[in-house]
Formats: sequence, structure tokens, C-alpha cells
Amino acid sequence: MSLFNRKNKKMKGKPKNNSDIFFGRDFCFKIGGEAGYGIMSAGVTFSKIANRSGYYIFDYSEYPSIIRGGHNVMQVTISNEPVKSQLRHTDFLVALNQDTIDFHKNELINGSGVLFDSENGINVDSLPKSIQLFDVPINKIAKEVGGSEIMRNTAALGATMAALGGSLNILKDLITEEFANKKPEVIEKNHATCEAGYNYVEKKYKDKLKNTLQLKPNIKKQMVVSGNEALALGAIAAGLQFASVYPMSPISGILHFLASQQEEYNFIYKQPEDEISAINMAIGASFAGARSMTISSGGGFCLMTEGYGLAGITETPLVIVEGMRGSPATGLPTWTEQGDLRFVLHAHQGDFPRIVLAAGDIEEAFHLIMRAFNLADIYQTPVLLLVDKQICESHKSTDRFNFKDYKISRGKLLTKKQANYERYKLTKDGISPRSIPGTGNHFVVNSDEHSQVGYSNEEADNRIEQMEKRMRKLETCKELDMDKPQLYGPKKADLTIVSWGSNKGAILDAMKEFDNVNFLHIVWINPFPEDEVRKVLEKAKHILNIECNYSAQMGGLISEKTGIKIENNLLRYDGRPFFPEEIVEKIRDFLNS
Repeated sequence: MSLFNRKNKKMKGKPKNNSDIFFGRDFCFKIGGEAGYGIMSAGVTFSKIANRSGYYIFDYSEYPSIIRGGHNVMQVTISNEPVKSQLRHTDFLVALNQDTIDFHKNELINGSGVLFDSENGINVDSLPKSIQLFDVPINKIAKEVGGSEIMRNTAALGATMAALGGSLNILKDLITEEFANKKPEVIEKNHATCEAGYNYVEKKYKDKLKNTLQLKPNIKKQMVVSGNEALALGAIAAGLQFASVYPMSPISGILHFLASQQEEYNFIYKQPEDEISAINMAIGASFAGARSMTISSGGGFCLMTEGYGLAGITETPLVIVEGMRGSPATGLPTWTEQGDLRFVLHAHQGDFPRIVLAAGDIEEAFHLIMRAFNLADIYQTPVLLLVDKQICESHKSTDRFNFKDYKISRGKLLTKKQANYERYKLTKDGISPRSIPGTGNHFVVNSDEHSQVGYSNEEADNRIEQMEKRMRKLETCKELDMDKPQLYGPKKADLTIVSWGSNKGAILDAMKEFDNVNFLHIVWINPFPEDEVRKVLEKAKHILNIECNYSAQMGGLISEKTGIKIENNLLRYDGRPFFPEEIVEKIRDFLNS
């Protein structure tokens, strides 16, 4: 039974058996509670349990932009097949407070399970009778067995394993790994707490559990990784030598990972006082010859824009990762959006070549950041990789990243003295030979318009030559390195979806329900593949543009580049990502109209 059939079931009567609602095909687990009680870590642990039990997972978190308090929730989509997005419905809900019941009860479907603690004042009278209830004294177990109320998420996970027929040993193994650097008694208390939760459910709800679907053994060994971790791993694999990053959601996870790995992989991570310092330090490191990167969100990138243009006119390689969130100003600091596309294309005054890429999922993020380092070195210009909170902070089960064929390219980097060296030499491809201090080459790097040697020069002819030389890089890149956008689904379709970024996962999951829909996924934003996009869209019977922003920024860019104006848009700008169910509904309405 697919999730799209299941979501339309009304909550009346009882399910035929518990295997209809527990682990298996497109199952959604959700845990919610007050911030500060390990909601997110519990969710990630559940993701790893499901993964080690032979299932594909995708998880998604929601939390407010406050340090403590507020409602946190983590959900994990589990499937027998690769899953690329989060679901709108909930099959099993772990409620650690009343808000979790009140906020998420409408997501429950016929036969869903709810695990709660009535002794903690949680009331479930508002839930339909078709919901299976597991009343477990989580707080009491946490205090009496674990010694602290903060361990109630551990008790809840143990109880969940029993309710879903999961493996307590896998949970214990993960606890051991998580607390490997702690004292042995910390691990022992957590083991005892999860086991007490498990035993309570197994004993009290023995009859209710007799038909639950047992977890399968491993069918494929995969890892569970977040987008932030994938980006950090990709940078390291690409030969990262210097990173300067000021923390800002949703990219802070990248700097946490980099900081922990710098000694192991011999690169420098520096946390500066602000984003202005971050980009200028990265430019300086790149000028000295290091593979260099900086990272921020939209608000931090605003501060970086002066350095953005400096790297452009000085032709200094630089990788920038920009993690989008709800804007403008502080906006929605812990929520997702895709509102920065036009901003990064036009940030800083005037014209200079910038390469802009947008990752659609975690695997793409890993490979694109590796690609970005080579592009930055080859074309001696800033390369900006757009991601968003949905990619950065979600986890996905995936094969180990394969980069054995990746070769580091430093472009026209000189390592020896060259006679009559000119840093900004006019070339047919727009790329001049690049030298770094210490090679013996005399050169000047100048943020003013400059001559081929690098000295300031305001003559009209020189300005035209240097501007056109720099901008030729994009034409060279377009010819030699730019990939075509990928078309998923049949070549001929009744509806063509066009989109970019993290919408990719929900769109692909939704397309499983149709055989007459295809999807054009755009990764290269600048230079833009207008010929290929035009070729696909001119053949389309109907076009639907899907974006997480108010003004359909990609749709506008397509119109500007190809002359094709897309009239039908599905837009979202409430900080939440698209769910595959709502895309299915939109497609059905569109095709039936």
C-alpha cells in the first residue's frame, strides 16, 4: 500500500493488522517535545536504527529559533525503497509533551500509534478511537532508572522499539557509540533506561504487539548522513586547505564537523569575528595558494558581498556555500526557503564572472562542492554553491560516497618562475596564468581596474579588454564544464515539472504515482543552460514550476534566459519544505482540469 493511498484513508474502524501501520512501506515516525530534551538526537538515533535494520530513511526536523524551550519535532520517513523526502502524515507519534499531541494529531491516519506519558499530564482524549495508544511512564523510568528526567528520550526510544518490533540491541549499540567518550556508567544508565522502556511496553501491551511487523535484517549497508556532513566531507575530499566560517543556521553543522576533523586531515579551520572577516581571510588564503572556502547563510552573505566582488576582480579562486533560510533580515532563522537565487546572481556592484550551482539533495551536495573547488581554481573566480536548511539539516541513508575518479585540478597555477609574467594577461579563454607568492614571479594584485601586469589603469581600451577577458570565462566554462540539466521521467509527458534545489526529493517521490509526468532539474544557475532548458520546455505540453519562494525566482530566470514564460507555479514560502503528497495533489488537479 503506497503512502499516497494511505494518506486518504479516513480514521474510522480498526486496521486489519498492525503490519499495515508499522515498519515497512513509507512509514513515518515522529518524536516531539520541548527543546533541550534531546529530541533531535533521538530522531537521528531512530534513523540509524531503521537504517541498520535494512530500511531506507529520510529525516526532517522543525524547531524554533530560541535557545531553550519551544516545540521541537523530528520525523523519520522509512521505506523498503529509496526515499528522498519527508511525509505529511504520521504513522507513529512519540509525544513527550502535550504540544506534540495538539500540534500533530491531525497528521495521524487510521491505525496510527501514539506513545505518551499520562503521568506527565499528557491528555489524549481528543484523538480518534482508531488510534492505538501506548501509555508509558517515560518520566518515571527516566528518573528512577536513569537518574535524570533528561533521559526520557532514551526511555521513549526503548519503548518505541518494543511497540514497533525493533531491535533493542541495535539501540544499545548506538548508545554505546554515542557515549564512547563518556564514563562507563553513563552508557550503563542509558542501556538500563532504554531496556526499562522496552520491557514496560512488551509486558503491558503484549497482546497488541503480537501482529507487529518485525524489522528485517540488513539488506544493504548504507550510511546515514546530513547535508552539512556531506558538504564538509566533500570539501575535505576535494583537498580543502583553509576554511573560515562564522556560525549561522543552517550551516553551523558544517563548521562543527570541520573543526573536529582539521588535525586528522591537515587543513585549517578558523572561526573569525564576523562574516566580513571570514570571506577576506578565505580570499587571503587562496591568494597564498590554499584551496579555500567560506560558508554562510543569506544574512551573513550580505556582509560578504564586498569580498565577493573583490575575489571577482582580482580573479582569486574561492568556494562559497550559501545555506538559504527564510528571509529577509533575520526572517525565519531555523526554517527553509529558496529566496536567495536572484541575490547571489546580482550581489555586489557591477559585472564580474561568478559560477553558481544549486544542490538538489545530499549526494549532489557532496559531489558539487568537490566540483566547485576545481571550477574555482580553473576559472579563478568565486564559485557559489546554494543549499538550504532542508538539505543542510536533514539526514538520508545513502551509499558511501564514491570519489575515486575525482582529480584535483589547479588550473593555470604556476609553480615556477616564468619570464615576462603577467598576472592578468589577455587570453582567448579569459583565464590568465596565476602565480602565488614565493614562486619568484613579480606581480601585483589590484582591486582597481588594472593592466595585464596588475597596476591600476583607467584607460578605456584597457577597461574593455580586462572586462571582456574576465567575462569570457563564463563562455569557456559553459562550453567545457557546464552539465546539461537532467530530465527525470519519460521524454514525452502530459506535464513537465521544472524546479531546482531541495524540491528535487519531494518531486521524485511524488512522480512515483505517475507515468505521464517528467521533471527538469536545474543545477547550473550561472552560467545558465538556456539552450537545453528551452529545448525541453518548448516540447512540453504543460509546464509547472515548483519553488520555495514568493516570486518564482527560477521561473523568472527561465523567462529571462529562454523567453519562455511559465504561467503555472506551485510556490511555498512558509518555511516548510514541499511534501510529496501536496505535489501529487497539485499534479492530479492539474491533469484533471
